[in-house]
Amino acid sequence: MFKEKYFLIKIFLIYFLVILNSSSFAEENYYLTLRNDKVNLRQGPSLEHPVKLVYKKKFLPLLIQDKSGNFRKILDHENNSGWIHISQLSKKKAALNNEDDSIIFKKPSKYSKPLAIAKKGRLLLIKKCKNNWCKIKTGKYKGWIEKEKLKGRL
Repeated sequence: MFKEKYFLIKIFLIYFLVILNSSSFAEENYYLTLRNDKVNLRQGPSLEHPVKLVYKKKFLPLLIQDKSGNFRKILDHENNSGWIHISQLSKKKAALNNEDDSIIFKKPSKYSKPLAIAKKGRLLLIKKCKNNWCKIKTGKYKGWIEKEKLKGRL
């Protein structure tokens, strides 16, 4: 009787572990940013694969689509796809302005004083997000922008 219960518990644990590792529980796509000013995008998931292009923009947000060992398959804002080593990626919060002429406000309200206009594609460092607004820094400006206008790691 004891052996049967022990056997059933082992079967249950193995089944539970298999279910947890299945693709149905896989993490969906998420954003990371570039850690350095110069990062190689490779054609495959190893250092032996040729360099496809070189990014020269620190904190550029990239959509992570897949992983293979220490490499992550990414998609950038121009639909370039390839592999980057995880040592070149960061969890620092940054986003690109996704709309033409978005206004940066002094406070998280449309009725607040406008400080600057962010052009489409402008890189914004995210300080924090609250409700539908994110506090950002770009160049010499600090302020708030609507979250819906951003694309990246928020």
